[in-house]
Amino acid sequence: MTRFAVLKTAAPVQSAPAPPADYGLPDVLEPYLESLQILDRLHRLMLDLIKDDFERLGLTDLTPVQALLLYNLGTAEVSAGELRSRGMYQGSNRSYKLKKLGELGYVHHQRCDLDRRSVRIRLTPQGEEIRDTVGRMFARHAEGLQASGVLDDPPIRLVNLQWRRVERFWADQIRYIY
Repeated sequence: MTRFAVLKTAAPVQSAPAPPADYGLPDVLEPYLESLQILDRLHRLMLDLIKDDFERLGLTDLTPVQALLLYNLGTAEVSAGELRSRGMYQGSNRSYKLKKLGELGYVHHQRCDLDRRSVRIRLTPQGEEIRDTVGRMFARHAEGLQASGVLDDPPIRLVNLQWRRVERFWADQIRYIY
């Protein structure tokens, strides 16, 4: 028995989670937490939409995350590190994803002439087809949202401005934590 096993005590059983404290910000905290939940659900729904669209087209060798990475890469030629710094892919397993996409023939890897440790990545013609497929899907969605008036009140440009401000605040929190 380790000393950790001796120190560990059983957690009390609760019938329901305790309501979160408002931390003195009841007018701000609740809507903020709701926004975070909505963002999480929107991201998951977007991945589900990509998956469904690809299944209808018979494109079953790619995951939605891989397809989104190809879409975000676009016409750029970047290093693996630049994928994150440019906001093209935020996941922690870039090398694995890129290796898999290379094996599937969607991206081309080329060693950088100046720094042989660095690999430059760009889409192959097959990857460009996937990028265009995702782009057409997003265009259909934007057209439907515009026709329904969902993007009008508040205007989507103002919503995006607000989210960029949140993004900058979060990024600053990470930068200045140390």
